[in-house]
Amino acid sequence: MNTTDFPVPRRSLLAMLPALLTACSAVDLLNATVSTDTYRLTQGLPYGDHPRQRLDVYQPVDVIGPAPMVVFFYGGSWSSGERADYRFVGEALAASGIVAVIADYRLSPAFTYPTFVQDSARAVGWAVAHGVAHGGDPARIFVMGHSAGAYNAAMVALDPRWLAAEGLTPSRLAGWIGLAGPYDFLPIADRQTQVAFDWPRTPGDSQPLFHASPASPPALLLAPADDRVVNSRRSTVALARRLQSSGVYVESALLDGVSHVTLVASMASVLRDRAPVLERVSAFVKSVGQAR
Repeated sequence: MNTTDFPVPRRSLLAMLPALLTACSAVDLLNATVSTDTYRLTQGLPYGDHPRQRLDVYQPVDVIGPAPMVVFFYGGSWSSGERADYRFVGEALAASGIVAVIADYRLSPAFTYPTFVQDSARAVGWAVAHGVAHGGDPARIFVMGHSAGAYNAAMVALDPRWLAAEGLTPSRLAGWIGLAGPYDFLPIADRQTQVAFDWPRTPGDSQPLFHASPASPPALLLAPADDRVVNSRRSTVALARRLQSSGVYVESALLDGVSHVTLVASMASVLRDRAPVLERVSAFVKSVGQAR
């Protein structure tokens, strides 16, 4: 039987979430629906010296043999976010037989590009070096993110500079997953993003689309059909086409019935009927990982 921190009636939660999903209280409500018996949680592991360089690991229970690993980066315009808020993502992946690594990273305005990308690559380096101790298979590592976190994942997967600093290459990744990611957003109009990328001094090669190549790892790109935060066609559709034209294996879809926020929230069991995000992620990880 699944357990939760406290019982929340499904009907009541569904009624409240659309209005509250951008608030901290909504994250608390969402995480309150999460099972606690599908994973073993190890919290606050350091992958660097800064207090923001910490990660949590959700290890599946009752999984025999090394499992694929997904290193997940959350969104928040590179200026906000806490790994504990994404317990629903960690649980969803662990319940699917995947070791989930959810990492914090340094944020704007104190830190700007490329610091958050460097931190993301360093978290991947930690997974390569230490994942086995948590039941992970270092030959089946994926990076994944939502919104700004999908940008981080894309840069780690597509631009070899960042993993090179960890003694790795993008070919070390089994694949990567982007949820509603911004992959081509110059010129920058949003004020928070301007600060994070030191606009207008933002280099052109800061854009993931710039780095798509035949050497890029397989990708799963999902976004809302009607995303009012990130232009799905300019980012998700354009990057999928660029990768495909380079001969890279890509799965992509624009999904109805979800927004920029509820796309990732649909990974939680209480909202899973909104979109097949977890289903698509789990199938991609397992099929692509086995093909390596």
